[in-house]
Amino acid sequence: MNTSTESDSRATSADFGKTTDDVKVKMPGKVIVRQLEKQINSAYSEERQCSVSISDIPSYTIGVDFTTIDPISNDRKHRHSYETIIFVLEGRGHSLVEDERVEWMAGDAIHIPPWSWHQHFNTDPDKEVKFLSGTNAPLLQSIGDIDCREESE
Repeated sequence: MNTSTESDSRATSADFGKTTDDVKVKMPGKVIVRQLEKQINSAYSEERQCSVSISDIPSYTIGVDFTTIDPISNDRKHRHSYETIIFVLEGRGHSLVEDERVEWMAGDAIHIPPWSWHQHFNTDPDKEVKFLSGTNAPLLQSIGDIDCREESE
């Protein structure tokens, strides 16, 4: 039974999909990261064994990183509790996702399931691999700091 009155502004599930004039935008202090590719995180890159630029846009649900892997090289085998979708911008190679080999090239998107061991390999002798990674790590951080990752030995 709904006992709300006109002065009661609580929303109920019956209100889903309705619009209202009193919604306010909460603007963050930052809405852009310029030249993400140049914002290399040295410590993370050293640990991951490739060049990684982590976007520090203050999103509560999604994140994006930029990774470069040198010719005939690879990153370190790792896993994390967050889900990732990789979009390959340049180059070609393959990934091992829980020991399943997945061949890819520029224009492909790769899904990395949460907590799956994975590693990315650049198989081109002349060209770097460049890719964007979209993650839900900020969501896991927002709901209780439950994002974690592990590098292989």
